[in-house]
Amino acid sequence: MLTTRYLTGSPNWLDLATPDLPGAASFYGGLFGWTFRSAGPEAGGYGMFALDGRTAAGGMPVPPEQDAPGWTLYFQSAIADDTAERVRNSGGSVTYEPADVWDLGRTARFTDPAGAVFATWQPGTSRGLDVVNETGSLCWAELCTRDPGTALEFYRAVFGWDEFAVPFPGGGTYVTVNPAGAGEDAMFAGLVALDTDPVEAAGAPYWLPYFEATDTDATAAAAEELGGTVRSRPIDIEDVGRIAKLADPCGARFAVIESSALSAGGTKAA
Repeated sequence: MLTTRYLTGSPNWLDLATPDLPGAASFYGGLFGWTFRSAGPEAGGYGMFALDGRTAAGGMPVPPEQDAPGWTLYFQSAIADDTAERVRNSGGSVTYEPADVWDLGRTARFTDPAGAVFATWQPGTSRGLDVVNETGSLCWAELCTRDPGTALEFYRAVFGWDEFAVPFPGGGTYVTVNPAGAGEDAMFAGLVALDTDPVEAAGAPYWLPYFEATDTDATAAAAEELGGTVRSRPIDIEDVGRIAKLADPCGARFAVIESSALSAGGTKAA
């Protein structure tokens, strides 16, 4: 389970790059109840999306010619410079060298050998997101890639992840990952082959964030009403929940899930 008790290698931040930050604030505000607050004039337009006053994500304006709209997932690092070196040594690329963000922390951005973008956050005064695993916040992630086995080797070398294979309803397995030594209860992401989903088959590898929803169907309908796109209609996954893959009006991809535990009256810990 994803929690804010962050461990090395676990997701501790995510942010949205978009050419229309006011539009994104309106879209995600309508969808999840987020409000956007600027980090100040010295932050270059960067700011935070808050859920009930708690930081749920970051956001920044990016010109269309500079970068495609999208979500970037950050994983906790004890030393960002060491993480960058492991990325290089394992066949990935460092696209933004490690740099301090005032006293908040140190960050760097990478691509894995297949081209999927990810980043790292070395906490300073900011440990990361204030809220996860609650309605309207990050609760899971998936790496959509051509070769999950090779990808797993790379990320294990970079972050030391352990893996755990979960049986898929109807046959097969779903490979999940968790911080080293934390056990299967700490799983936070899955690795899936692009060609197993027609929606993803023709695309490039990427990290897909999942946000918790109280009603997946209603959230998908709201996304369309707000100008977004339903990439994959809501479907049930036995013992997991009801999911849908969406995109915001600028094309940034994400997913929502109405988790079975929450639907059955369970609680989620942040």
